[in-house]
Amino acid sequence: MDVSILDGLIVLTAAAAIAGLAQALAGAILVWRFADRRSDRATTLPPVTVLKPLYGDEPLLEQALATICVQDYPDWQVVFGVQRADDPAIAVVDRLRLRFPDRDLVLVVDPTLHGPNRKVGNLINMLPSARHDVLVIADSDLHVRPDYLRRLMATLNEPGVGLVTTLYAGLPAHRRLPALLGATQITHGFLPSALLARGLGRRDCLGATMCLDRAMLARIGGFEALVPHLADDNVLGQLVRNAGFDVALADTVPSTTVPEATVRALFRHEMRWARTIRALEPVGFAASILQYGLFWALMTVILSSGATWAWILFLLSWVFRAVAARAIDGALSKELGALAFRCPVWLLPLRDLMSVVVFLASHAGTTVDWRGHGMHADTPGRPTTTTRPLP
Repeated sequence: MDVSILDGLIVLTAAAAIAGLAQALAGAILVWRFADRRSDRATTLPPVTVLKPLYGDEPLLEQALATICVQDYPDWQVVFGVQRADDPAIAVVDRLRLRFPDRDLVLVVDPTLHGPNRKVGNLINMLPSARHDVLVIADSDLHVRPDYLRRLMATLNEPGVGLVTTLYAGLPAHRRLPALLGATQITHGFLPSALLARGLGRRDCLGATMCLDRAMLARIGGFEALVPHLADDNVLGQLVRNAGFDVALADTVPSTTVPEATVRALFRHEMRWARTIRALEPVGFAASILQYGLFWALMTVILSSGATWAWILFLLSWVFRAVAARAIDGALSKELGALAFRCPVWLLPLRDLMSVVVFLASHAGTTVDWRGHGMHADTPGRPTTTTRPLP
């Protein structure tokens, strides 16, 4: 390779490494600021129905679902939904009914399919059993604080807000490497990046929690408007914004279970995220490659044939990434309590390398794995169509 070209590549990779460090530190600062803010307590606490679509048993499922049954809230209902009479999640719901006999817990078993997005189809089947006008759609693997519903209502009561969503952190279901890698990606990658995107003006709906009232749902076309799309959360946020309302972020951070026990399973899960984001936001997704500072620092070492200054850049990058990760852990510790996940420092370079592999592989196709079924990632203006079983 021509020396001048090689030198140019070295400069570019070093600059990308520095850019990644800057983003990591900026993200940590934003997490600290977010953790310090507290909205006013909700003065209006309307009855709420929480919709929990389920699919099979999974690690920590009962623990996660139990957290919605112990809310510090005056009146709420939980509707669980499955699409098969033999779904193992039914046994978990039965145990919750025994543990919380005074709670309003409803189970809907309905195999009706309404389109390619089976989660949204499940929600369509569950909605007739919802008794209240305020709806909270929450993922089955979400671990929430006792004041979760109060925090959502405080934000939903703000003027101009039509939809409330939340950040979330990763909670490894075990101490195996895949779960640690997945939790680190969520807590130290996704979460600060979502705050950076908000700081730049984006108002995305983050699908782990979606809170709105029936009138707003009807105004945007109901769940039926979402069922053709894989990225139902993104579409819901767009429809609410198009109706002239804001998508607001509640000041609570639940944890989401990271169950993967194998790298292959984690790779398939993260491929779904990557291909979905690439289809929806191709420019932003392309720019996201800059966030992996440790990868770029390692490339600088390789291209410079192990120059001393390049090794120093790599080690400094590792130190700054570790500081940023520890800062995020510290900021979230009060919010998450016993669910807080502290990132192992040694994991950070491996996490960056895997993220780059996922980024590159996401360009090799559009099919993603959702609950064992193949679907095409949405592209703007075109819904997903494929629902064939995956091997």
